[in-house]
Amino acid sequence: MDKRDYYEVLGISKGASAAEIKKAYRKVAMKYHPDRNPDDKAAEDKFKEAAEAYEVLSDEQKKARYDRFGHAGMRGAGGFSGGNVNVEDIFENFGDIFGDIFGQGSRRRRGGGGRRGSNLRVKVKLTLQEIAEGVQKKIKVRKHIQCNTCDGSGAKNSNAVRACETCGGHGRVRQVSNTFLGQMQTTVTCPTCQGNGQVITQKCTSCAGEGRMYGEETISIDIPPGVVSGVQLSMTGKGNMGERNAPAGDLLISIEEIAHEHLKRKDNDVVFTLYISFVDAALGSNTIEIPTIKGKAKIKIPPGTQSGKIFRLKGKGLPSLNAYGKGDQLVEVNVWTPKNVSPSERATLEGLRNAANFEPAPGKNERGFFEKMRDYFS
Repeated sequence: MDKRDYYEVLGISKGASAAEIKKAYRKVAMKYHPDRNPDDKAAEDKFKEAAEAYEVLSDEQKKARYDRFGHAGMRGAGGFSGGNVNVEDIFENFGDIFGDIFGQGSRRRRGGGGRRGSNLRVKVKLTLQEIAEGVQKKIKVRKHIQCNTCDGSGAKNSNAVRACETCGGHGRVRQVSNTFLGQMQTTVTCPTCQGNGQVITQKCTSCAGEGRMYGEETISIDIPPGVVSGVQLSMTGKGNMGERNAPAGDLLISIEEIAHEHLKRKDNDVVFTLYISFVDAALGSNTIEIPTIKGKAKIKIPPGTQSGKIFRLKGKGLPSLNAYGKGDQLVEVNVWTPKNVSPSERATLEGLRNAANFEPAPGKNERGFFEKMRDYFS
């Protein structure tokens, strides 16, 4: 089934302000909140759908990508828009938006006896060739990992825990809140055991009861072709380990492009500036070699080529991250003017100075470099 338009989901127009987007999401979230619609799968799906829409439209960069490319632009963007919408994630990230209506119970924990681990941010540098082909990178990160003494429980041993008396081992307690809609009963995380259902009587000496410690982990990151600098990828559960077997945070990967020695990137196209001699420009050449992303290529320079001429090598650019097809390589020609000439060269050039064929005679249809570039990039 095709996804609905995010603006339609929240019932707003494309020009809605940030405040209007937040207000619309809050309205839909309250309507389909799981505490108001227990065991209602349809309501839960709409609750997730609204959170996914809000997660994109409340982020300026994601919103701009969505406005331009639609749902296709969200592939690889991470977060809820990446397709892994979870009710508990929604409470963790957006619970404060409707927390005054449903109380702190909206900030549900996702299991385990402690707080969810924090996200971890890393930066990965890529060459233009790696961006063109996609690459797997292995990185070492220092972070919270599971305690290998207590296996994440935080207890000294299996006898050092007991059932929580506050919640009877369930991890959750009922709470009655007074709202403008009247009294509302919700189920919230037990404040005594933090949702674990058990209380530690003797803490693990290695991790002081946290169930985690600092360590190093090698992580393999699969980076798709066509990424751009500033794009953020995410890996669920690869961040810092949570307390006492609570879920780990996410690994957020920021992409940084390493400048190429010869090529410059323009969206999915790459641009190379080719300097040729006056002789090659006037007489032409079949042997001009240029660099490309994947090696070398030869191009033909027709006689009479003007400075600013742009040649296109179709399909020699970069793949699109969120669509099919590739960009092109654009070769901008600049005619090199010698800075120093020998006496014999000067005599030859002086003999040509007044030749009629060497007088500039641009045609009416000749266009400047920026006009040509505008045509290619529009």
